Parts: sequence; C-alpha cells; structure tokens
Amino acid sequence: MTADEMARSFLGRAKTVLREAERLYEDEAWNLVVRRCQEAVELALKGLLRTVGAEVPRVHDVSGALRRNLDRLPVAVAAEIDTLVSASRRLREERELAFYGDEETDTEAEALFSRTDADEALQTARHVIALCGGANQ
Repeated sequence: MTADEMARSFLGRAKTVLREAERLYEDEAWNLVVRRCQEAVELALKGLLRTVGAEVPRVHDVSGALRRNLDRLPVAVAAEIDTLVSASRRLREERELAFYGDEETDTEAEALFSRTDADEALQTARHVIALCGGANQ
C-alpha cells in the first residue's frame, strides 16, 4: 500500500467513525460521541501526516508531529495549525474519561459529559476532517 493509499484509508476511517459519533449523538450518548470524535480526529490527522510523507507516531495525540512537520503541510492546513494541535491535545485528554469515567472520583463516563461537550467535539471533528480531506485531494 502506498503512502497516498494509506492516507486515504485513514481519512476514510475517520469519516466512518465520525458517522458513528453522529449516530451516538441521536442516542444522547454524549461520552461516546466525544470518544468517537477523538478517534476520528486522530485518524484524520494521521492521514494528513501520511499525505505529506511524515512519520506517523503511535500515540493518540499527534500534535507534536504536526508541529515538527509544519513546513510540509499545505498552506491552508498550516494556517490552522493551532486549531489542529488544540483539537488533537484536547480530545486526547478526554479520551479515557469518555470511555472509562473518572476512577479517582468514582464517576461514570456518562455523568462527565453533556450535550454541549458532544456538540463541541462534533464541530471539532468535522472541521479537522474537512481540513485533512482537502489536503488529501
């Protein structure tokens, strides 16, 4: 599989996972919406890194790799670097809480997230995927 094919595969999976998040939104599963949006953003950003021939780290937050490869990114995407880095970092921070809850306070995941959290995560994921999709064309 070529780097371009791999990049397209990552972006395709990101779009599939985003559709899952949208279905979960209908079920009002706010924590799972946030979790799936994190996964969608991670996949889209890893696809972007593959598109520009960058090394793709095996971590959930690729903000460091994005910054290190800023000069390789398309101009329109590079202009949004702060948005991409923030999305990667912020959603990564919510990843485990959204799935497992807060074990320190014994709070279940469903109680930690609201419709507003889900709305913000969906908006972020849609924006990141749109940016990364444009870079893959």
